[in-house]
Amino acid sequence: MTLDQDFNQFTLLFKKRTGINLALYKENQMKRRLSSLKERKGFRTFIDFYHALDKNERLLHELLEHMTINVSEFYRNAQRWEVLEKHVIPDILTRNRRPKCWSAACSTGEEPYSLALLLTAYLDPKEISILATDIDNSVIEKAKSGIYGAEAVRDVPKPYLNRYFASVSGRYAISEEIKRCVRFKPHNLLADSYEKGLDLIICRNVLIYFTDEAKESLFEKFSQSLRKGGYLFIGGSEQIFQPQRYELEPVDTFFYRKQ
Repeated sequence: MTLDQDFNQFTLLFKKRTGINLALYKENQMKRRLSSLKERKGFRTFIDFYHALDKNERLLHELLEHMTINVSEFYRNAQRWEVLEKHVIPDILTRNRRPKCWSAACSTGEEPYSLALLLTAYLDPKEISILATDIDNSVIEKAKSGIYGAEAVRDVPKPYLNRYFASVSGRYAISEEIKRCVRFKPHNLLADSYEKGLDLIICRNVLIYFTDEAKESLFEKFSQSLRKGGYLFIGGSEQIFQPQRYELEPVDTFFYRKQ
């Protein structure tokens, strides 16, 4: 069996086992990431690797964590968050005082918590409700704990840091008040259904790992999930070509509004 056949067989078996279709990810990038873990664990072929993770839940979770890019921090690309705070959120609030927000592929929670902090400038925390999802259960559990290192919070504005974080032994624990603003749950962007009537979707720095076909499908579903005037906020390495195909219009760098 060739290396390509070995990986293709792994992809089919993995989809049956997890519902995750690796064929919708850029093949070379995904193959490199999974090969490094496979070899580190001492498996010669992807098929051998699959049979091992099929029997070992811990190994399966390790693979899921390895294949997703769990690099995040609060207010990543701070200038873009300033646009969100000063222009996008005020515009949304002119139409809906209880906006529906979704942080997709939220990793360890820095993104939805950053959004919750921004919204406290306009709303009482009890009025804030953010859905946050990720394919990896282990990062969702970390997100729910709300505890971060100093690097992750370095760009949090000082007033928010002082009010909503407690410093313990060089780590920062976000307050229960902010944690209650965010509802975490597992979600597969490529396979699961999307909520409707959303005012804001944040999905940053994950689309670059998908094939063009998969990205087109995601943009279509994001658009269908947004209400008219709702916003999509994507990452610095991402761009939507021909946004009008999805009834979206560019309004600022990395921001698109539903027409």
